[in-house]
Amino acid sequence: MRSTLLILPLALLLAATPAASRDLDQDEALQLRREGRILPLESLLQQVQQRYPGARLLEAELEEEDGLYIYDIELLTADGIARELELDARDGRLIKDEED
Repeated sequence: MRSTLLILPLALLLAATPAASRDLDQDEALQLRREGRILPLESLLQQVQQRYPGARLLEAELEEEDGLYIYDIELLTADGIARELELDARDGRLIKDEED
């Protein structure tokens, strides 16, 4: 019983730990693009502009998260609202769109 009480908090802590991700540098991103494994950021930014006309790009990063390539995009909408979007870099699917 005592060992269960000690293991439970550790298990809860590990379950609450966010997924490991790493930022890819421009050379890795270029190689993935050449291999056709990810879409060009430019084409996905067009998609973002259609969703938020007049928005200004603040930051864009390519990350690898649990084996998936994700574009993490931060923008400022025409209304002055900061938003964070995550797009699947392989197919452009919107994963997350929230106020930042």
